[in-house]
Amino acid sequence: MQRVGTGRRRTSRRKWLGAAVGGVALTLALSACTSKNGGSDPGGPAESPAGNDNSVSQSAPTSTPPSSPADQPAVITVPKAHRANPGRPVSVAIQNGKLTKVTMLNPAGRAVRGELSADGTSWHNTEDLGYSKTYRITATGVDGAGASVTKSSSLTTLTPDNMTAASLQRIGGYALGGGATYGVGIVPVVHFDEPIGDEAAAERALTVTTTPHVDGSWYWADNQNVHWRPQTYWPSGTKVTVAAKIYGVKVGSGRYGQEDVSTSFTIGRRQVTVAYDTAPKSVNKVRVYNAAGHVLRTMNTSMGMHSGTRIKGNWINFYTLDGTYTVLAHEQPAKMCSASYGLPATDPNGYACEKIYNATKISIDGIYLHELTTTIWSQNHGQDVSHGCLNLNTANSLWFFIHSMVGDPVEIHGAKGAPKLDIWQGGDWTIPWEKWVKGSAL
Repeated sequence: MQRVGTGRRRTSRRKWLGAAVGGVALTLALSACTSKNGGSDPGGPAESPAGNDNSVSQSAPTSTPPSSPADQPAVITVPKAHRANPGRPVSVAIQNGKLTKVTMLNPAGRAVRGELSADGTSWHNTEDLGYSKTYRITATGVDGAGASVTKSSSLTTLTPDNMTAASLQRIGGYALGGGATYGVGIVPVVHFDEPIGDEAAAERALTVTTTPHVDGSWYWADNQNVHWRPQTYWPSGTKVTVAAKIYGVKVGSGRYGQEDVSTSFTIGRRQVTVAYDTAPKSVNKVRVYNAAGHVLRTMNTSMGMHSGTRIKGNWINFYTLDGTYTVLAHEQPAKMCSASYGLPATDPNGYACEKIYNATKISIDGIYLHELTTTIWSQNHGQDVSHGCLNLNTANSLWFFIHSMVGDPVEIHGAKGAPKLDIWQGGDWTIPWEKWVKGSAL
């Protein structure tokens, strides 16, 4: 039996006995309430002793059942922003209900395309907004009871201080052709028409997607041009998509990307050309290899004179530079003038403009494999007499012109003392991989 009053202040013996008797009466009353025949006590509930807060006959507290979503008002959240980024989706949401219609109008009154979620609780635009524009958003929904609710707001996008456009190129400033097939040495280049102040932000907006997967890295040649290549030549058959998703991306102080661009291409058969400058000890040989390592053609060549000259303080080199080139273009004919690289035609080593046929360009600054019949004697006798190009006879120059592909690697082992090909000349593959990955901004 529970001792009613336990834990309270001490009482006299007389009072304690009175409390005990009351407790017995309470217990009997409780027994009657739980009798076998379920009858109720005609005397009603027993009263607790005065001042007892722990009486078991105290009524249990009542609780309010939680309200259901149908009982709660629907709340629509519509963004209201100034200087919103137009490249990021605008989201509208509703609580305790479903959206039935969302309209976003541009300044001309045209509706911006958008998409409602499957459960009707959110909406977002599916097309980019414009810079420096104000949009009006009206959202309508219903709550759990079917009552309609509407909310409107306006949003203004930011105004860039300046914008930069990105173009997708390859070495030499040539366009990276959509749907084209290139050799295994092709190097995609993203060119920005304005200097980039935040190269890391710009690089994060660039992607190279490959099938099958090929690892590679970006390399900033300067603050407007970033190049991408794998550690070794591309596998034949690789499908490549290059994208610059720069719209709405801040790439410098007050400077944002103008628009997104992308293009795709395929890597073709593997063909690598290797040339050794061994003159005057022996005849220079150019060998063209297929994917199996078999020689497709061997050609004699005369390469650059092992010297140079200084014109107005500038050194003009006559070596064929050592390094890995790629085929950049085919010109039929190419127009060549010594004045184009600072050497006057009147100089003892200069020459006037002339048309050169079967010309396959391999460097930005004008190194070619090309026909030159006037130097066949030197090609066949181990003499280097060119200004840096690889002179070939008619048959060999035409074969290479026809069978080479843009992006084919051309590895040249220059004469002793020859300078290395630099990236500004197209020497991307000459840069060691350890140095290349350090050229990334990330």
